[in-house]
Amino acid sequence: MDRQILKGIIDIHVHAGPSVANRALDAAEMLMEAQRVGYAGFLVKDHYFPSILGTKMIEKHLGDGSCKVYGSMALNNSIGLFNLKALDTARQMNAKIIYFPTVSTKKHIDDHKKASFIGSGKASIQESPVVYVDEEGNMDPAAIEVLKYMAEYDMVLGTGHGNLWEIEHLVGKAVELGVKRILVNHPHYNVNASYEQMAKWAKLGAYIELNVCVFKGGSKIGTVDDIVAKEMIDACGVENIILDTDMGQYGNGSPVEGMYNFINLLEREFGITEEEINIMAKKNPAKLLNI
Repeated sequence: MDRQILKGIIDIHVHAGPSVANRALDAAEMLMEAQRVGYAGFLVKDHYFPSILGTKMIEKHLGDGSCKVYGSMALNNSIGLFNLKALDTARQMNAKIIYFPTVSTKKHIDDHKKASFIGSGKASIQESPVVYVDEEGNMDPAAIEVLKYMAEYDMVLGTGHGNLWEIEHLVGKAVELGVKRILVNHPHYNVNASYEQMAKWAKLGAYIELNVCVFKGGSKIGTVDDIVAKEMIDACGVENIILDTDMGQYGNGSPVEGMYNFINLLEREFGITEEEINIMAKKNPAKLLNI
């Protein structure tokens, strides 16, 4: 596909600075690149600090009106974990996605004991591992209060870096409490969910995230076989998949070029059509964010 396919894309998972993690570009540089190719928008995710202040500022002062810049917040230890006051403030600032714990989960910490996480900062205070669903399936009451608040204000839930047990219970509890907009983050990578589990979450109304970054053909740090992308699309259906990059790591290349290259890989290797790309990378992100 030619570069016209990039017009209208909304990449809802970009790691752009400023951040305590080392990033390839900041949000202003990402906006300049996104505007040049015709993106309709992108969302900045940071594991340690709400991104809303920066995204609002650069859109106001550097945007030409063609590309929206969205902010988010991850409920990690650095913002007080399941902190209702922080959540309320983020809502007032129009944070588009609220992620359940990512770098603070026991799953994430255990996964990176041998190899450091590329998105980590140089912290002097170590993380306290978070487990928010116990062995009997009971969820942390503070987490439940967060879900109730998110349901009341129709906020978007990103499921974060929990283990399969936690994500399974999180999606179920969120649906039970009335959360209508859910994004299951990289279930093919961090969560290790089966295709059947992904399809089950999709039937409950959740979108399933397909991240360019984690695939061998998607980025320099990718480890997942490319065929998994096709199998996920087949299992869940394009109407339930959101294609985003999860890129911005230092040395891993441009998120825009990463998106373009992976789109062409999907077409070349697996016959994914322009119409299907438009659904996964434009229509579905817009529906999830209600824009």
